Amino acid sequence: MTQRKWVTVMSSFVADLAFRSDRLPGWGETVMGRSFQLGPGGKGSNQAVAAARAGGRVSFVSKLGRDAFGDLARETYAREGIDTRFLMAADAATGAAAILLDAKTGENAIIVVPGACFQLTPEEVEGARELIADSAVFVTQLELALPTVERGLALARELGVNTILNPAPACELPKSIFELCDFMTPNETEAALLTGMEVKSIADAAQAASVLVAKGARNAVITLGAQGAFVKNAELEEHVPAFDAGPIVETTGAGDAFTGGMAVALSEGKAVVEAVRFGCAVAGLSVTRAGTAPSMPLRAEIDALLRN
Repeated sequence: MTQRKWVTVMSSFVADLAFRSDRLPGWGETVMGRSFQLGPGGKGSNQAVAAARAGGRVSFVSKLGRDAFGDLARETYAREGIDTRFLMAADAATGAAAILLDAKTGENAIIVVPGACFQLTPEEVEGARELIADSAVFVTQLELALPTVERGLALARELGVNTILNPAPACELPKSIFELCDFMTPNETEAALLTGMEVKSIADAAQAASVLVAKGARNAVITLGAQGAFVKNAELEEHVPAFDAGPIVETTGAGDAFTGGMAVALSEGKAVVEAVRFGCAVAGLSVTRAGTAPSMPLRAEIDALLRN
C-alpha cells in the first residue's frame, strides 16, 4: 500500500472560550449565560483536527506560548495523532478566542487574539520545506502574518503541492495571494469582502466565484451554510448541496470542518466536486454537535453519511 502523503496545515491555535446565552448582547449590555466551555480552537487547528479525524495524515506548523493554553494544544495534537515536528515555542502568550453563541439558533460572533502564532516567520516556514514537499495538500488561513501566509503558499506552489487558502478572518488581499491559491474557500461574508459583491444566494455565489477566479484563484469554493457550497474553475461551475445530518446545535466549526474534509479528499486524489461534496458531509455532521474541534466527525461517520 502506498504511504499517504501529508496534509500540512500552517496556521493558528487559539483557546476557544465559548459563552452560550439565549441571545447575543448588544453594546453596553450584560446578559446571563447558559453555559461556558474552554476547548482547543483556531481555524487552522480546527481544520487539522477535522482532517485527522477524516482519515488524513496531518502535520501542523505553528507557534505556541509556554503556557496552559499551549499545553492544551499539545495535548490535543497528541490525542488526535497530528504530527508536531514544526510546532515551535514562542515568548508570546498562546492566543484565545471569545465565542458568543445564541443558544436558540446556534449562530455565533467571535473575537480572535492570535497571540504566539503571529510570531511564525517566513524563514521558519522555509524550515518545513521537506515536509511540505512530501505533502499532497498545503492548507493555510489568515490568522498568521500575511508575509508568512504568502511564503507558505509560494513554497508549496514551488514544490508542486496543491494549496488551499481559507481567507478568514477576511481582509483585502493582494493579487499575488490569489495567484498562489489552487483552492480558495471563503464563506459568504468573506467572499463578499474579497469581491465587493453581496453573497446571499447561489446565483450571487456564482458571480462572486467568477470574480475570485478572475483574480487568480484556480478554484473558488464558496461555502454557503445550509445551502452547501458553490465551486467554480476555468472548466466548470457547480452547486453542491448541503447534507442534513440532524438538528443544528452549533455552526461555529462548520467552515473549518469543510476545509479540513476537502483537504483530505484532495489528498486522496478525489476530483474537485467530489472533494467539495466530502467537505460538505464533514461540515453537515459537525453542526449537529457543540464545540469546534470536538465537533469534528470521524471517517466512519462521514462515509456512512455519504452512502446514505
